[in-house]
Amino acid sequence: MKTKITDPKKEFLLGAGLDVLHQESKEWQENIAFWQDETKFFNTILTKKERQESEYTSLLKNLERVHHHLFNFMSKDIIEHEKFLSRLVKGEKGLSDENYRGQHKELKEKMEVFNQDFKTFKKMVFAYVKKL
Repeated sequence: MKTKITDPKKEFLLGAGLDVLHQESKEWQENIAFWQDETKFFNTILTKKERQESEYTSLLKNLERVHHHLFNFMSKDIIEHEKFLSRLVKGEKGLSDENYRGQHKELKEKMEVFNQDFKTFKKMVFAYVKKL
């Protein structure tokens, strides 16, 4: 019999007040802004010295571009989520707390996956730079 292991923090947050979920959304935006700065720094490192274009360098540059686009999409999703919260708090008809929480859970999962992927990307950049 398989037992599903749940993340108590995740379960707690989804049951928390809307103000707590709003704060978490703001933290996501701050994380994305920080990752964008890191990506710019990585791009500077990768292009600073003139060197022959290797497949690995090309791969890293492409990953940087992909991350840039993902940052924009994630940021837009979070902004839309915050707008949903604003409309919910104002009591707009047809909106439900349950839908907001479901959307929040999905965004949280995307952020967790993206965070892991970005850590992997950073490790690749660091490994490459160490070899220079």
